[in-house]
Amino acid sequence: MFNNKTLMITGGTGSFGNTVLNRFLNTDVKEIIVFSRDEKKQEDMRIALNSSKVKFYIGDVRNYESIHQAMAGVDYVFHAAALKQVPSCEFYPMEAVRTNVLGTENVLNAAIANNVQRVVSLSTDKAVYPINAMGISKAMAEKVLVAKSRTVKGGGTVLCATRYGNVMASRGSVIPLFVEKIKAGLPLTVTDPKMTRFLMSLEESVDLVLHAFEHGQQGDIFVQKAPASTIEDLAQALKELFNSEALVKVIGTRHGEKLYESLVSREEMAKAEDMGRYFRIPADNRDLNYDKFILDGQPEANNIDDYTSHNTTRLSVQEIKIILKTLSYIVEELEI
Repeated sequence: MFNNKTLMITGGTGSFGNTVLNRFLNTDVKEIIVFSRDEKKQEDMRIALNSSKVKFYIGDVRNYESIHQAMAGVDYVFHAAALKQVPSCEFYPMEAVRTNVLGTENVLNAAIANNVQRVVSLSTDKAVYPINAMGISKAMAEKVLVAKSRTVKGGGTVLCATRYGNVMASRGSVIPLFVEKIKAGLPLTVTDPKMTRFLMSLEESVDLVLHAFEHGQQGDIFVQKAPASTIEDLAQALKELFNSEALVKVIGTRHGEKLYESLVSREEMAKAEDMGRYFRIPADNRDLNYDKFILDGQPEANNIDDYTSHNTTRLSVQEIKIILKTLSYIVEELEI
């Protein structure tokens, strides 16, 4: 479906953007547009790739005109630009709103105005039952996308989303932090040893994006079924891989941090389609007829649980080590 097509990646210099871009470079895609506001990262990427297929646009999703102009002639959009760090968003929640909510609306409006065929927006497990500003802003971004999808006329731009748990070794994730501390001979700081998190690789995240591009209908949200581990077991697995005797220091739960993450709420599970490797969550297409909200509930949801990192497949230390050794980042660090 990407043969001779133009793909735009917003936030294209981040971990997701880099991985998506590298996967698409090996296809017959005509052109890939990297849209971001970091000129230094763009310059580094331009030099490293040295590819005539990749074009770079400096801009910010907060500015509608910049994204609208850059999107001219684009066929597909993967929207990854976001503020993702929980503590930063806690202290500057309006910045999260401007980028994650209003920025997403700008991307969707620009895509519709430019007759883009499909948009896939990146979301997070923190958007389900959110307790922190980052999760709240991403939950609102999902709501904006679903609401906008209702307004698109037949045959127009298809708007859908993918929702991820923790992506292993992505920028800002705990694995590079633990590896750095192990190599420096420092204690591993753990907030709560029993805290659980979903684990998936960057390559799996791209598989989910491709699935959404191929199968997405208006307002769909796609979720990959993923295993999880405790932070304690993850730390132990890394210690064993690097033959480290590093101490583990428990520092307590951080501001805005959950004990476990949910990828699909029980309300969503009641209507989710099981596609084998993925869940498809169709859009809620009720209108403002309030009787539908009051009288037409979801009795099937009464006996359904959320899909969380506490009730999904739990990995052992040995299983975590096997997965970690498939990551290029870990392989490279073990060889240094």
